[in-house]
Amino acid sequence: MARFCTLFSGSTGNCTYVGTAKKGILIDAGASGSSILSALAERGITEESIAAICVTHEHIDHIKGLSPLLKKLRIPLIASPDTLKALEEKGKIPKDTTVIETTQDVLDVCDIGIKRFAISHDCTGASGYTFFLPQDTKIAVCTDTGIITDEIRQNINGSDLCLLESNHDLKMLKNGPYPPELKLRIMSDFGHLSNNACAAELPELLKCGTKRFVLGHLSQHNNTPNMAKASAKNAFTAIEAKENEDYILTVASVNGDKMMML
Repeated sequence: MARFCTLFSGSTGNCTYVGTAKKGILIDAGASGSSILSALAERGITEESIAAICVTHEHIDHIKGLSPLLKKLRIPLIASPDTLKALEEKGKIPKDTTVIETTQDVLDVCDIGIKRFAISHDCTGASGYTFFLPQDTKIAVCTDTGIITDEIRQNINGSDLCLLESNHDLKMLKNGPYPPELKLRIMSDFGHLSNNACAAELPELLKCGTKRFVLGHLSQHNNTPNMAKASAKNAFTAIEAKENEDYILTVASVNGDKMMML
């Protein structure tokens, strides 16, 4: 049985767990190393069961605790070549760390298949990931993208569970305290998905077989969980899909959520 949970989600830090009964993978390490280890322990996940860390990109809310975790757990680091180069330049890869560059192929780590796909963000080599677990379970993780490209759709379609970014409400962002240049960055094709942009993708995902949806990476200043969920539910209602019957929808909280079993 596959397992999934967010450990941290939002503007201040991101870390997600995907795994099986025996082993698991961390996606990003955007909180302190000690906080991530505590979050794992609270969910009954042992340090020894973590097989690798996949990094989506080098922004601080995704790598804050990366170096301490790699030092303590002594596990492989997986990322695109460009992200690995950026992490090396930032001094975030401890000596003797096993580094695995993603390619077009599916990586096999402890019977978990890992497939990287490109996302549209303002750094080179940013990645989303799909994970292939026992019993033909597919989990997709896609945040920090300004737009949904055909490549993204090809990779996340058919997932059993999809963590998709629903970062901001456009009105809140436009009327909020951020400086104009930051607002433009967030709204650009290399920024973050709005609630509306996220919601627009959900009906097709449902039609392709996804039943569980997790809205993630919400802005703490330009969004609320209720607004993100309302946008998503409106999109499902428009195709007459019923919550908890046709689909299950949750919003990832800042400090993570309970383990989901698939």
